[in-house]
Amino acid sequence: MFKQTGIFGTAFLVFTSFAQAQDAISADGSIQLDPIYIDLGQSKIEAEKSGRAYTVITGEQLEQSQTRYVADALRQVPGFAVSRTGSYGGLTQVRVRGAESNHLLVMIDGIEASETGNGEFDFGSLQVADIDHIEVLRGPQSAFWGSNALAGVVNIVTKGGSRDGFKVGGRTETGTDGTWLGSVLLQGGKENYDFSLSGAWRQNEGFNISDFGSEKDGDRNGTINGKFKVDLTPDIAIDGTFRYVNRKSDYDREGNYGTPFQGLLIDSDNQTSTKELLGSLGISWTSLDGALTQKARIKDGDTAREYFEDGKYNSGNDGNRFSGSYQASYSFDTPAFAESKHTLTAGYEGERETFQQKASKADISSPWYNSSQFEKHDRTTHSFVGEYRGEFYDQLYLNAAIRHDGNDRFKDASTYSLAGAWKIPGWGTRLHSSVGTGVTNPTFYEQFGFIPSQYLGNPALTPEKSLGWDLGVEQSFFDERLVLDITYFHQDLTDEIVTLYSTPSRPINQSGKSRRQGVELAATLDLMNGFTTTTTYTYTDASDPDGQDEVRRPKHSGSLNAAYTFYEERARLFGEVTFNGKMQDTAYTPPAPRWVAMDEYVLVNIGGSFKFNDKVEAYTRIENLFDEKYEEVFGYNTPGRTAFIGLKGSF
Repeated sequence: MFKQTGIFGTAFLVFTSFAQAQDAISADGSIQLDPIYIDLGQSKIEAEKSGRAYTVITGEQLEQSQTRYVADALRQVPGFAVSRTGSYGGLTQVRVRGAESNHLLVMIDGIEASETGNGEFDFGSLQVADIDHIEVLRGPQSAFWGSNALAGVVNIVTKGGSRDGFKVGGRTETGTDGTWLGSVLLQGGKENYDFSLSGAWRQNEGFNISDFGSEKDGDRNGTINGKFKVDLTPDIAIDGTFRYVNRKSDYDREGNYGTPFQGLLIDSDNQTSTKELLGSLGISWTSLDGALTQKARIKDGDTAREYFEDGKYNSGNDGNRFSGSYQASYSFDTPAFAESKHTLTAGYEGERETFQQKASKADISSPWYNSSQFEKHDRTTHSFVGEYRGEFYDQLYLNAAIRHDGNDRFKDASTYSLAGAWKIPGWGTRLHSSVGTGVTNPTFYEQFGFIPSQYLGNPALTPEKSLGWDLGVEQSFFDERLVLDITYFHQDLTDEIVTLYSTPSRPINQSGKSRRQGVELAATLDLMNGFTTTTTYTYTDASDPDGQDEVRRPKHSGSLNAAYTFYEERARLFGEVTFNGKMQDTAYTPPAPRWVAMDEYVLVNIGGSFKFNDKVEAYTRIENLFDEKYEEVFGYNTPGRTAFIGLKGSF
């Protein structure tokens, strides 16, 4: 389903029938694809020249699969595990290669979207309506991206403007569980500028995520996104981005301590209100006939949450991240030495984070109340980055980076990354390997405490650290109509921050190593008659220093996707199967927290679309076709069979 190329990770090429229409066919019958580029944090690079495991999911592929949330797209990516707390829009965590959810950095148009309070991103808010493409990098990426990129990066790029006039597109969709979706996108521009502005609203009444009662838990999500770029001169350009998300999500609470329902999900009229605001402004300029490129940017992100119980305000928090960066890249060739090309990059980034919790009456009356937990806290980081990229004989590609983060509230951190790829001429073979380190800083909750005040902060915490490497081979057959990929990965986590349960509880840096290792496989077949299929499989072995399996990370997972396009490429049918194997979770039921086994499950989605003309298209899909009963998080019900129908157009 997704267009991917495997370098240092399971990766694969997927050709849907619409994509085939855009691909050029050479005289010998082989498929010639347009280059795919990915962002390495400091600079963009042609994907096959990168030494990292990556996946690129295009907006067109999201459209064809009728995916509505980024989290559901990531279920099809090798090495990823998704855990949603019940209904659409509920708190959704994503883990990669067995790591924790706050070990995955999420960027939206170059702005870090992960929350400052808990260090992770809630994928429950991220619709796909305005997304141009998604870049996924697996393995330690902190040398390029800094903290939280300990195990990977999800880089979201939204749709930009167009310099060939103005156009507008939109869609409307309705479905079961009281679902309605509406979106509109305006794109335009002229010779020296372009802009885009989009809006999307999706709501659903949902279903009861608890085993008790009958109250439905739904979600309302409104997203506005804008971008612009202006060429001041042929060598100087400015650009900006803006994103605002306003959502309200229903949830049920856990039973109170000391009651028969302790640790179980109780039907209740609770709601979370979340507002996310991201923005950036940048300038870039080139000189020396394009050899020297300089970029500067300021970025700001804010996330505010409020929690309501029975319609009354209970608590909340507000986190902000402001940063400024500068980088310079210089490219040069040395044809006399291995026909090589080189790029050197150096950069600086300064970042200030703030976070504040809002106390409720219950917190103030608690015997463990600590007013310092509700003060506004801040911290600052100064980062310095250096990178080298080299190409030799148009077949060997090397990449190296080093980074130092100077932190004012905890220990400094230095990280590195080394990678290389060799595309063997005439064999259809690409060998690839990488090694690197990653870090994740303590969260504000871990440093300063958490509501309720039984959880005290620990200002002596140090960043979590990881060393990871991977090794793989990609092989193509029959003029790239069949592509196979296999990759082995290994990653060790040290100084992991865990909770020491006591009265009160507090976080500590755990001794020992947490091990993550596994194998990622993928195969893609394009029969060139409108039929394509892709299958993936991931084996993940993730355990803590005591050898206990980590929660919500299945050992076995995979997917199978097939599509058929016919009737002069106006009609399309597709089906996708997602497999999630057995895994562990934690149940906080008396007398003490305990491990529980989560059953494996298989989800099947089917759908189709028909183009009436070049402007209007109708579509439909059925999710969870066989009404599978399953859980992704202990105690939370999940959607049954649902159906949707919609219409989209462009003018």
